[in-house]
Amino acid sequence: MSPLLEAVDLRRHYRVRTGRGPFGTKALLRAVDGVSLQLSAGRTLGLVGESGCGKSTTGKLVLGLIPPSAGTVRYGGGDMPATGSSAWRALRRRIQMVFQDPLGALDRRLPVGVQIMEPLAIHSEQAPAERRERARAVMDAVGLQGHQFDRYPHELSGGQRQRVVLARALITEPDLLVCDEPISALDVSIQAQVVNLLLDLQERLGIAYLFISHDLKVVRQVSHDVAVMYLGRIVEQGEAESLFAEPAHPYTRALVSAIPSVGERRERLLLQGDPPNPVDVPAGCAFHTRCPFAVAACRSQTPPLRARPDGRLVACLRADEPALEAAA
Repeated sequence: MSPLLEAVDLRRHYRVRTGRGPFGTKALLRAVDGVSLQLSAGRTLGLVGESGCGKSTTGKLVLGLIPPSAGTVRYGGGDMPATGSSAWRALRRRIQMVFQDPLGALDRRLPVGVQIMEPLAIHSEQAPAERRERARAVMDAVGLQGHQFDRYPHELSGGQRQRVVLARALITEPDLLVCDEPISALDVSIQAQVVNLLLDLQERLGIAYLFISHDLKVVRQVSHDVAVMYLGRIVEQGEAESLFAEPAHPYTRALVSAIPSVGERRERLLLQGDPPNPVDVPAGCAFHTRCPFAVAACRSQTPPLRARPDGRLVACLRADEPALEAAA
């Protein structure tokens, strides 16, 4: 069965100015640099990594909100239409996005009911009464009350606003939701409610999620598969449980070791220094400047994303060495 969503060698580069004054020069910022992903219907792919690694840019690329510098995006077996074309607008009802900041994603001047109905006004020819009935049904599905239809965003709590954003995304009955840090702006108790709601909706409606987050504990809970990004590239990708149980790439090991746990002692793998400047990525493996296992070859050779016997993909020259396994 062909995947619902497929990105092949996806790249997004920007020309940026470095330095100040008349001596500033133009440089190339590789926000996304050769990312390939696959997502099947009804499954969740978690996309994780530090801030600035290119996660959100990848989400916008697969939605067609920004055009790629190179590479292709395929949806449902066909190429993603050109951004802004009539075919792309027609496809957008099947692919929706849940944004990080629910208050910023909503218009504070309009009642939430009007905003929930808006996608139907764009993508369907239903009468206003039919749109209102559909909006109330979706509000009920995400746990909103009927009397909140005429409320404004500032009159709702953070969790209720995120449910409004979810209802607006779900009203067109999409096959795929791109969730860009959907719970990071919420309190912990509200985060759990939204996560449980997403899992329930997936079970009932068969929606696929591209779940972008830096919270690995939540990603482990919701994801079937996980891709780990570092400086615009995938460094490890595979089935969620095996990746979290036995991470292979040193960067993934550091991230997993930092997950808070209760009653479990875990050795921490501490990374030294900050991520390199994305405008001046070091030669060889981009992670070698922070990797405790780096050797001379890591400074000159860029590791390809290779398949392991268990099906996981890892971009590390030393991932399969017994000595590295023992050190981990």
